[in-house]
Amino acid sequence: MVTNQASIKRNGVQDYVSLRATAAIITAFTLFMIYFFIATPVVSFEVWQGLFANIYMKAFTLATLISIMIHVRIGLWQVLTDYIKPAGLRAGLQYVLNLIAFAYVAVGLFVLWGV
Repeated sequence: MVTNQASIKRNGVQDYVSLRATAAIITAFTLFMIYFFIATPVVSFEVWQGLFANIYMKAFTLATLISIMIHVRIGLWQVLTDYIKPAGLRAGLQYVLNLIAFAYVAVGLFVLWGV
């Protein structure tokens, strides 16, 4: 059977792979930040600004922010589908929570590229 990969509908395999890929990126970022705090004796504003002035760190942080948003969207969809049965309420909650997730990424983007 041939399926259309450009369709907007998601399937379980796509959700599974997306969750695992985003979790790997989030874990890598978390481990890097833990290493940074352990390896840096004094974290001052200049050190922090120097870390985020690097284009690779900005790209890594942006990828992490987007990964968090994707991870949250899929997780919220799964939880709300399981526990909120009225379709209208579920759709409203998904809409509001997805807006909040998008707002977090937008604010993170402005903060990140403002350094």
